[in-house]
Formats: sequence, structure tokens, C-alpha cells
Amino acid sequence: MNTSGDVPFDDGNCFACGPENPIGLHLHFDRDENEGVRARAVLASQFQGWRGIAHGGIVMALLDEAMAHAAGFAGHRGVTASVNVRFRKPVPLERPIVMRGRVTWHRRNVLGVQARVEDEAGTVLAEAEGMFVSRGPLDAVADRRNAQINDSGRR
Repeated sequence: MNTSGDVPFDDGNCFACGPENPIGLHLHFDRDENEGVRARAVLASQFQGWRGIAHGGIVMALLDEAMAHAAGFAGHRGVTASVNVRFRKPVPLERPIVMRGRVTWHRRNVLGVQARVEDEAGTVLAEAEGMFVSRGPLDAVADRRNAQINDSGRR
């Protein structure tokens, strides 16, 4: 539940990265060497589109999440404004993949972001560019702590 108006609120239940989501992807992003972020994953068969490959919507979620985390690592609590995706090759299931994201520019409260999904060899499988709107500074740890306090008071 968003308890702070129109400010996005991280309660740990995000489909892509939330540790509390029982059916989520549980992605974990770290800083990478190119001033962006990186996560590794192996997609299970329940995320299939055509046989042996990830559904396009799941691939788009991976790209969107990489861009969101790039914005977060740059200190912004953002929401997606627009995304353009290019699918280059099928994203395999049951094999390691890497997601990368980075902020390319920042003007006022709008950030330009890019992301890509790669295979283990570094071949780009899908890529995206987009814009995020910053809704203020990011402090996900405080969000989760406040959510726990608010939830415990309702019981």
C-alpha cells in the first residue's frame, strides 16, 4: 500500500526484485564497472513464451527493472514514463543471463535510462531506452522499515 500520496513506495513485494514476493524474480542489482547496475539471473520455465525462450513481457520487465535500479543507484525514486524495446535474439530459459542498466542523462526530474539483457558471452539479446520521472530521493530501506511498522500497527 502506498501511504505517501503519489510517491512510489517500496514494500519489498515488487514482482521483479521484491524479496517478499513469493512468485517474483527476486533480482538483485549491484553497481557495475560502467557506472550503472548489473544483475544475474536464470529464468525458470514458468516464464516461457515460445518453447525454451522467455516471454517478451518478462524480458520487458527485466529491462524496466534494470533501468529502475539504475535510477535508484543514482539516488532517484522513479517511475517509468516511456520505454522503447528492441528484441535482438531470444532470451533463453534455464540459462544464465545478465541485465545491465544505466542513467544516460538527467534534467530536472526526468532521467534518460538504458538497459540490456545479455547472455553469458556478452551477446546483447534485448535492449531498451527510456525515460523515468523522479519522484524524489530513494530510501528503500526506510520504506520497508516504515511498511513493517505500519503493518504491525494494523493487526
